[in-house]
Amino acid sequence: MRIVIIGGKGMIGRAVTEAAVAKGHHVVVTSRGVHNSSPISANVVLQQWDGKSADDLCRIIDGLDAVINLAGDNIGKSVWTKKRKIELLNSRLEPAQALVEAFKLCKLPPKTLIQASAIGYYGIGADEKDESAAPGKDYLANFAVRWEDSTKEVESLGIRRVIIRTGIVLKNGEGVLPQLMLPFKLMVGGPVCSGKQVYSWIHIRDEAAAILYLLEKTDLNGVFNLTAPMPMRNSEIGRVLAKAMNRPYWMPVPGFVLKLVLGEMSTLVLDGQKVMPKRLLESGYIFCFSDLEEAVNELLKK
Repeated sequence: MRIVIIGGKGMIGRAVTEAAVAKGHHVVVTSRGVHNSSPISANVVLQQWDGKSADDLCRIIDGLDAVINLAGDNIGKSVWTKKRKIELLNSRLEPAQALVEAFKLCKLPPKTLIQASAIGYYGIGADEKDESAAPGKDYLANFAVRWEDSTKEVESLGIRRVIIRTGIVLKNGEGVLPQLMLPFKLMVGGPVCSGKQVYSWIHIRDEAAAILYLLEKTDLNGVFNLTAPMPMRNSEIGRVLAKAMNRPYWMPVPGFVLKLVLGEMSTLVLDGQKVMPKRLLESGYIFCFSDLEEAVNELLKK
């Protein structure tokens, strides 16, 4: 299969590229700038794209089989000022709008679009949610709704669209895991606030494998939650990390401290979501890592 990955230089994009090449697919990775790094394989092509020009994107995707749209700045990278919120949203909407127009311009448009989203769609809360749940009412939920709707129009062109609502992706050295590990490295690890908030997580290997699974299963469309089937409380995750790192588990982190430091962005840590991958499991996908301790040990090579 010939696949275009928009946002392919990010953590998830790189993992999907490696997994796709391992399965014999050909991958085109778009990038805003020219990079000196060599492709990981002869089956990978780097194409410069500014994230805005539909004409240029059309020339890249026309005649290929599928597009995976992972475009968007890291939502947890810096504090959510008013300006930052606009930047985060535009980093997703602008490429998506160009992508829709590019599909319209193509003589042979790709048959499938995998559209990234996040479990923030469901809003915060302790209730268990699956793909049938309504969107929440908070900032992240409204953000996810607009993100998903940004490419909805391609469905009217006969394109199969799959929306992936991703949870907390665990990868050694990148993303959330180093942040979770830091207090334990400093010997001050423990529960955050009450420790009762539930985190819906997924190993990076399952994230990439599930995306390719949904890409290859052409009878599947609509929304799929990309989370492991065993969400864990913050306190439980902390104990797993403490054990894997051979560190003490004792120092609770007060919620007000995170609110002072992170502001509204503290919701990423203080507010949990129990999200289940119901449709993914029903479709037959088998997780490589369902158990958090096994996932952490593999990531840390214990």
